[in-house]
Amino acid sequence: MKLTPSPLPTNIPVTSPLIHALQTFVRVQNRLQVTFGRWLSWGVLSLVLLSASVVILRYGFNMGSIALQETALYNHALIFMLGFAYTLQQNEHVRVDIFYGQTSPKRQAIIDLVGSLIFALPVMIFIAWASWGYIASSWAILETSVESSGLPYVYLLKTIILVMTGLMSFQIISNIIQSGLFLKGLGNPIQPEEVIEKVGKV
Repeated sequence: MKLTPSPLPTNIPVTSPLIHALQTFVRVQNRLQVTFGRWLSWGVLSLVLLSASVVILRYGFNMGSIALQETALYNHALIFMLGFAYTLQQNEHVRVDIFYGQTSPKRQAIIDLVGSLIFALPVMIFIAWASWGYIASSWAILETSVESSGLPYVYLLKTIILVMTGLMSFQIISNIIQSGLFLKGLGNPIQPEEVIEKVGKV
């Protein structure tokens, strides 16, 4: 749904350094997220190829490779864990929509703002805090696969949890700023399709 830009109130200095900095952060964050998401999408193709290779080797040549299977597992984890923030930026996460879709753009912005501040951002902080010891202990022993022929990078795979929380936190903050600016009458949050179009022209 396209939103009609709100007129700028005369009592808010549009050229305020703070407002300009916030708008710049939102633009840069969203464009980086879209660019990263596009590159990450190629991981879907590699996952298909890896999975097909595992099946072909297993049933076509009666051969198995633990390392290849774990590579597909790593690939799968990277796509989903690192793709959460891009999906959020595109507003494509599953939403239990009872009232949101029927409300006005202003109320939607309030819901997004409150939900991001009270639920989304604290959850990311909690996940990062709760997983820190789990990841640190893995790094302490440079944890490897339990299989002798598996990949020796389990500690790196677990680190993706922290990377995910970082990417998500930046996008949540961007969403908070977008909602706040909209509620202040400083225009609409940047629409996902607008970001994609701008990135495509770069």
